[in-house]
Amino acid sequence: MPTFQRAVITGACGGLGQALARQLLDSGAQVVLGGLNLPAMQALADLAPERCRIFTPDVSDAQAMQAMAADCLQHWGVPDLVIANAGVAGGFETSDPVDLAVMRRMLEINLLGVATTFQPFLSAMQDSGQRGALVGVASVAGWRGMPGNGAYCASKAGLIAYLQSLRAELRPTRLTVHTISPGYLRTALTAGNTFAMPGLLGPDEAARDLLRGVAQGREHIVLPRRIGWLSQALSLLPARWHDRILLGQPRKPRAHQAGATPIPGLSHPHDKT
Repeated sequence: MPTFQRAVITGACGGLGQALARQLLDSGAQVVLGGLNLPAMQALADLAPERCRIFTPDVSDAQAMQAMAADCLQHWGVPDLVIANAGVAGGFETSDPVDLAVMRRMLEINLLGVATTFQPFLSAMQDSGQRGALVGVASVAGWRGMPGNGAYCASKAGLIAYLQSLRAELRPTRLTVHTISPGYLRTALTAGNTFAMPGLLGPDEAARDLLRGVAQGREHIVLPRRIGWLSQALSLLPARWHDRILLGQPRKPRAHQAGATPIPGLSHPHDKT
């Protein structure tokens, strides 16, 4: 198990976030947990109360994230690992005007939320002169758009480009930037999927591979690797053939449909009459 001394994790309520927190706490690290499910995070904190702090900010709220970072820096010092893991998923239909709110909220959490997570720690991490890692959890869905999933794919594609930019900016420093591209993980975000999920990976295994890859300095980590190979193989097909394959798959549930996962901060326009 790679050793990190002080870690910050957003999205600590979900399957991957919880697995990361457990493994880091087991290794002896101090861990700051950010999420919206207080009982879930408290259960994690109970594993090592003296090495865990809990916060419940909206990751798209820059002021709330800055307050969380200020507390962390004051009480524990500069982290050597910041994992921007918070994310939401859901289907999207461009023809339905109410789904524009879904896209806006997804971009706020999945894309803006990564920048608001990194920003308040960045100067302190650079000034410390110590090695540190900034980790953004993207998705193989950011490699190519999929029918009925435009908002999620756009948010993850934007995140991949943002991480590329940040990585280039930080090359002269001792900070590294890591892009994580999971395929299908066995979490609440995939529980409602009715389509095939090749390479489905459990969160504990994914967390272990993620932390090992970051410790090894790998800038691009696909979980599991074989789903990356499959995606790359499909990308070699003519676009029309690729689209035809994807169009034959069931679509991800849209917000407020059966099987959809909640999107924090999203109103319920589909429930209105």
